[in-house]
Amino acid sequence: MLTIHKYEQFLLTHQLTPSGPIPTAQDPDGVYPYESYCETSDRPVMKSYRFISMENEAVRVVICPDLGGKVYSIVHKQSNKETLYVAPIVRPIRILPRQFYIGGGIEVSFPISHSPVQSVPVAYETKEHGDRLYVWCGEREVRFGMQWTVEYSLGREDAFLTQRTYFFNPTGQAHPWMSWSNAGVPACGDTEFHFPGGPVLYHGDEMKMLDWRKEGPKRQSDMKRMAGFFWRDPDCHAFGAYTPSLGCGLYHIADPELTPGMKLWTDGVEHHQEFVTQWTLNGAQCLEIQAGPIVDQSIKNELQPQQDHHHIEFWIPSDEPLDIYRIKLPQPELLPLAQIPRFDYAREEEIRLWRSLISNYRQRQTTELPAPPDLDDNRWAPSGMEELEEALQWVCAVTQGDTQGKWLFQLGSWYAGNDRIDDALPYLNESSDDRARVLAARIYRRNKRDSRASAECFRKIKSLVFALHPQVVFERDLTLALLGNETIEEREYWLRETVALKDEWLIERRAALLIDRGHFEEAKQLLEQTRFQLIHQRYARSKLWNKITEGLHLAQAEIPLSLGEDDLFEFGAYREYQEEDG
Repeated sequence: MLTIHKYEQFLLTHQLTPSGPIPTAQDPDGVYPYESYCETSDRPVMKSYRFISMENEAVRVVICPDLGGKVYSIVHKQSNKETLYVAPIVRPIRILPRQFYIGGGIEVSFPISHSPVQSVPVAYETKEHGDRLYVWCGEREVRFGMQWTVEYSLGREDAFLTQRTYFFNPTGQAHPWMSWSNAGVPACGDTEFHFPGGPVLYHGDEMKMLDWRKEGPKRQSDMKRMAGFFWRDPDCHAFGAYTPSLGCGLYHIADPELTPGMKLWTDGVEHHQEFVTQWTLNGAQCLEIQAGPIVDQSIKNELQPQQDHHHIEFWIPSDEPLDIYRIKLPQPELLPLAQIPRFDYAREEEIRLWRSLISNYRQRQTTELPAPPDLDDNRWAPSGMEELEEALQWVCAVTQGDTQGKWLFQLGSWYAGNDRIDDALPYLNESSDDRARVLAARIYRRNKRDSRASAECFRKIKSLVFALHPQVVFERDLTLALLGNETIEEREYWLRETVALKDEWLIERRAALLIDRGHFEEAKQLLEQTRFQLIHQRYARSKLWNKITEGLHLAQAEIPLSLGEDDLFEFGAYREYQEEDG
C-alpha cells in the first residue's frame, strides 16, 4: 500500500499583532522585508489549513504547506505511535526572525534560522513515481530572491521518511544562508538522549566545550535549564530521542559530508519550561533534535549566483529504543536533482503589486500605475527582487505629490533592506511620507551614529496620530535617550501621551526613562508589575534590570523570569543586526 491524500483541517490559531508600519530594514528585531510581530493574542480563532498525508505499511507522514511546508506528524503505524510533538494549535511565540515561531513537527529553515515563513503558506507539488511518493514544498524567498525546495518522499518498503533539501540562487549576487531541520519531539522526564560521543559545544548561560560521554546529560530530567548542544566531531552520524513512558522515539541519520550539523535543544525541567508551554495547548513539553549542512548556528555559508546546494537526511520513527551505532544510512533511488521543482514567489498577495510595477516600468506605462502601499499596508519593496531598483527609480520620476512621497519611501526602504545605506538616505530624506522619516531616523542612529540627525527626523513627523504609534514612540525614545539630559522633557512628553497603553515596548522605555532620571525603585516596580510575553534572544529588559540593581546597590542576582527574556549566552547568527542597549 502506498497512498497520498490531501485534505483540510481546522486548527486553533492565535492571531498576531504587527509591530507597526516601519519597515524591518536595519531592525534587530526583524528581517527585511518580512513583517514582524509584537504580541500573540490570548484567545485563539478557528482557521483552516491544508494538509498532505502519505503512507505505506510502516509509516504515515503528514505535511502542512500552510505552515511553511513543515512535517506535521510522523506515525509509526505498527504501534500507532506519534513520534513528533503534535498539537491542534498554532500559538506563535517571540523568537527571531519575525517573532512568530511555532514548535513541534519538523521545520526546515532557509535562508536564516528560524524560517521566516514558518506560519504562512508556501507552494507545493505532489507526485507518484514508480514505488515512491513525493511531496515538494518551497518558494522563492523575498529577502534575497533565492529559491528553496524541501522534498519529502516515501518508498513502498521504507520504514523512514527521506528528506532532500535543495537551494538555488538565481540572482546576480552572492547571498548568505543557513539551514536547519528542526524536529520537535515529545519530552518527558524519562526522555532519553541518544546522541553520539565526542566533543560538544554547550550553549546555555555560558559557552564551553564538553565531552558528551563523560559530561553530557542522559535524559530530560538531567536538564535543569534551557541549553543547546552542537556536536563537533561525533563518533557516529545517527542520533535521536526515545521516551520509555510513551513507547516512542524519533531518530535521524545523514551523510556527514552533506549534513554534518547535529544539535540537541531542551528547555529542561525547571523554570525554563514556560518557554515551551507557551506555544502548547495543554502545557505538554517538547524538545528539539536538529540537523543541517552547517556545524552550528553561529555560521552562515554563501550561495554564489547560479549556484545550487542540496543535502539529504532520513527520519526514522520507532516504538523501541534504537542503537544509533547500528543504524545504517539508507540508499533510496530518488529522482534526479533536475526534476526537483524550483518554485516562484508563493504568496501572490505579497508580490502582485511589485510585479505590476515592474510590468509598468518595462512598458513605460504611466496611465494605470498601481497605488503605493499606504500607512495601513505593511508591504515593503522586497529586497530580493533585483529589478525593483530601476522600477522604483522610474516611478519616483513619473509621479508627484504624496504618491511620489510614498514611492520614494519604498525606494529608500529597498536600499536600506539591501544594506545600501548611503543610497537609501537621500530618497528617505526627500520623501514626504512619515514612515520615511522614522526609517531615516533609525539609520542615522544605528548606522551613522548621528543621534541629533535622528532626532530631527522624528521632529519632522507631520501626523500626530502616526507620531503616537507605539513603534514610533519606541524608536523616538531610543534616539532621544542617546542625547542625554537635554531631551528628558521631550521623552517625558511622548511617553506621557501614551501612558495608558499596556504596550510592552513602551513600558521598557518608561522604565529606561525612570532609570535615566535616577528613579530606580520606580523603574523596578514598573518592570515587576508588568506581564511580559516570553521572548528568546532579546535582552533589553535584562540590561535595564542590571542598571536598576546597580543603581540601588543590590547584590547581582538572576534576571527575573517575569521580564520574559531568557538568560542564554549571546551566540548564533539569528539577528541580522545587533540589538541596541536600553
